[in-house]
Amino acid sequence: MAEKAQKQETDEKAPSGGDEGKYLLKTPKGTRDYNPKQMAIREKVFNTITNSFKRHAAETIDTPVFELKETLMGKYGEDSKLIYDLKDQGGELLSLRYDLTVPFARYLAMNKITNIKRYHIAKVYRRDNPAMTRGRYREFYQCDFDVAGQYDPMIPDAECLKIIYEILTELDLGNFQIKVNDRRILDGMFSVCGVPDDKFRTVCSSVDKLDKMLWAEVKTEMVKEKGLPESVADMIGEYVSKKGGLELAEKLLEDPKLSMSEPALAGLKDIKLLFGYLQLFKITDKVVFDLSLARGLDYYTGAIFEAVLTGDGSGSAGQDINVGSVSGGGRYDGLVGMFDPKGRNVPCVGFSIGIERIFSIVEQKTDAKGVKVRTTETQVMIASAQKNLLEERLKLTAELWDAGIKAEVMYKENPKLLSQLQHCEETGIPLVAILGEQELRDGIVKLRDVANREEVDISRANLVEEIKKRISQS
Repeated sequence: MAEKAQKQETDEKAPSGGDEGKYLLKTPKGTRDYNPKQMAIREKVFNTITNSFKRHAAETIDTPVFELKETLMGKYGEDSKLIYDLKDQGGELLSLRYDLTVPFARYLAMNKITNIKRYHIAKVYRRDNPAMTRGRYREFYQCDFDVAGQYDPMIPDAECLKIIYEILTELDLGNFQIKVNDRRILDGMFSVCGVPDDKFRTVCSSVDKLDKMLWAEVKTEMVKEKGLPESVADMIGEYVSKKGGLELAEKLLEDPKLSMSEPALAGLKDIKLLFGYLQLFKITDKVVFDLSLARGLDYYTGAIFEAVLTGDGSGSAGQDINVGSVSGGGRYDGLVGMFDPKGRNVPCVGFSIGIERIFSIVEQKTDAKGVKVRTTETQVMIASAQKNLLEERLKLTAELWDAGIKAEVMYKENPKLLSQLQHCEETGIPLVAILGEQELRDGIVKLRDVANREEVDISRANLVEEIKKRISQS
C-alpha cells in the first residue's frame, strides 16, 4: 500500500521540460508557505505554549530531523506506513522523524539520562493524506512536553493535563474537552471480552477511529476486516460507550468482568488517583474519563489523553470551527528500554500539541474579528520634515538601535513626511521621531504619538529615556 501511494505521488503532474527555466510554482503536497501576518499569529501561539512549558520548570533540547530508520520502525503500530524514508546516503538507512517522542526516548537511552522535564518544539513529517483546511499537513510543528523519571504515580500525569488546560484556555480557542483513559484498561477490556492477545493492537487501532467514525462502522471493521466474532465486538461496544469521571472509575472497579483483569484494575486505580489530583488543580470541569479513547501508537503503556475542541460558534457567520484533536499524549514506560543496550527502562509521560491545527483556528478567529495583526515590532520611525537629512536620520536610527530600541528608517534620501507618517499608521508603529533643520540647531527631536497625533519636543539627550518610558506604558 505504501509503495502504491508513493507511486501515485511521483505520477502527479510535474513541470514539463519544454521551456527552459520554467517551473511549477507550488509547494509540495501537504505543505504550505506562511506570510508575515500568519507568522506573527504563529509566533504569539508559540510564545503562549513556550511560556507555559517554562512556567512548569521544563528545559529544552533538540534532535536531528532524521533518525536511523531502525530507530523509528515498530513504534507506531499501523501508522508506521506514514514514515518518510530517505534514500541510502553513505551507508545509513534514514527516515524523517514521525514525532518527537521516539527521538526523545533514543536521546535518553543514548545519554543515560534517568530524570528530565523537557520541552521540544520542532517539525515532524508524516506521509499522510493531507486535509489543509483542517490543519492536517505532511510537514508540521509539534510542541512536546515530557517528564522522564521514577516518581510517585500520576503526579506528573496530572501536571501534563494541567498544562494542556492552561494552554488551551490561554489561547482562547473556545470550548474544549480533555479525554483520558488507560492502555491497561483497554487491554483488560479486550481480554475479558475475548479478543485474542495478538489482535489487541489492531483492535485498539479500530477503537481509536471512534472520534471520526460511528460505532457501527468501527464494529464492521472489527468483524469483517479484523476477524472478531460479532459477540466480542458487541461487548467491546458496551464498554467504549461509557464516559464519566471519578464515579465511573469507582463503578468500573466493581464491574464483575473488568475486575477480573489485573491490568485493568491497576489502570482504574490510577485513573481514580489521577482525578483526585485533577480536583486539586481545579480542572475536572474539562476532563472526562472516556473508554473509547484508544490512541493507536504502540508505545503507550498507561494513562493516555487527548484534547479536542467541542465548538463555540467562533467561525465566520457563527459557524463552529472544527479541527478535531489538538493535543494528545500518555505514559510510555517501556520506550526508553527498547533503545537501552541493557533494556533499562525510564518511566515517561508526556503530550504533544499540534500547532498547525491550533493556528488554523486562531487565524480564522482573527480574520472573523477583523483584528489588525502587526507583522513587525518596530517601536519608532525616524522621519524628517525636510530634504537632505538622510545622514542625520541614519545617525539617530543607529543611536536608538544601540540603545536596544526597535527603530526603522525609510530607504530614501528625501522621503515625504506624509508618506513616512502613513507608513507608521499602516504598520502600527506607535511613535515617530521627527528631525528638521530647526530641531537639529536646537538639539531637540519632535516625538509624535501616531495614535492621537500629539507632538512634543524632547531634548536629544533624553530621547532614548522618553521612548523607553512610553513603550513600557503602552
